[in-house]
Amino acid sequence: MQPRDLSDHVAYEAGRGIEEVARELGRDPSEFVKLASNENPHGPSPAAAVALRDAASSVSSYPKAAHADLTAAVADRWNVGDEQVWLANGGDGAIDYLHRATLEPGDTVCVPTPGFAYYGMSARYHHGEVREYAIEREDDFAQTAETVLDSYDGDRVVWVTSPHNPTGSTMPLAEIERLADETDDETLIVVDEAYGEFADRDSAVALIEGRDGYDARDDIAVLRTFSKAYGLAGVRLGYAVVPAEWGAAYARVNTPFAASELACRAGLAAIDDEEHVERTAETARESREHMRDAIDAHVWESEGNFVLVDVGDASAVAEEMQRRGVIVRDCSSFGLPACIRITCGTDEETERAVETLNDVLADLDLESEPDSDADPDGEPAMDPDPEAEVSDT
Repeated sequence: MQPRDLSDHVAYEAGRGIEEVARELGRDPSEFVKLASNENPHGPSPAAAVALRDAASSVSSYPKAAHADLTAAVADRWNVGDEQVWLANGGDGAIDYLHRATLEPGDTVCVPTPGFAYYGMSARYHHGEVREYAIEREDDFAQTAETVLDSYDGDRVVWVTSPHNPTGSTMPLAEIERLADETDDETLIVVDEAYGEFADRDSAVALIEGRDGYDARDDIAVLRTFSKAYGLAGVRLGYAVVPAEWGAAYARVNTPFAASELACRAGLAAIDDEEHVERTAETARESREHMRDAIDAHVWESEGNFVLVDVGDASAVAEEMQRRGVIVRDCSSFGLPACIRITCGTDEETERAVETLNDVLADLDLESEPDSDADPDGEPAMDPDPEAEVSDT
């Protein structure tokens, strides 16, 4: 007896934690700062931390009341009906629910590359097939309707990540509306706004509800999470906001008690903790600006709580930064072998990351072997075009 053929499935590669790295290097965890997983540098919402402690004694009960209360609170936050909020075990749980509700065997989903691997993984779990559209480095990773439509082929679900991970780019609402207009009636556009609190953009919920001059639509859904701005990555709590017409499907596709008692109680407390969210978003803005100004390499503009940096050799730079105590994300797994992603940390963490990266870039340059293609006067040859390096990978 064997599981079904999973050869098309690729395991999700998460960022490495401090304890894991410290054990591997035989070092004290206190020597490291982790800026690899886009976590909240201020920790969880203080109100949520209190709620988690208070709820500990109630975990022997199923979370029916808490689930209903949080659903209502999220619906009130977005001014939608309760039936339009699909709570889930993290944003990835909401991805699964949307695929369960849409995909028939052999249906295709269209996902961005580079992008979040779980879109495709989930589609394959639900017997869908995966196609890709490219967000191009030579266009500074700009996201437009045309970017997607050039690759679109009647797919059942199209995924848009705005802000996009790992680049930080966004897709304007007018472009999302155009994308929905120019795809088939039976295509669902899902806008993943996991980093939405960090962006100076309106949510695509406006397109679902027909606000701000837009017509109401039944072919757009929005993903949100409590993991980032609210600092609740460890409790796994996310949700989808769907058109009113989709509401009844939730009861048929969700797992019983889709979010735990602790997650729901933490979410109920966090959703009203505006001070924590504002502080977190301000920290991200300041950190992004400082890294763009101070890093001795190209840093793309970002509307997430991270920046993408062109370092030439991501693996070498990330490994050396890790050795020096700063854990960042090698974006080779995203298909960007020349880039690293750095999470926005506190002022101290951000400054340490900047100084460490600049030192590593300088040291690796000093320690590099002389180029065998140097010209007769001993000057090194021009570096190869980094754009070409990425396109060839």
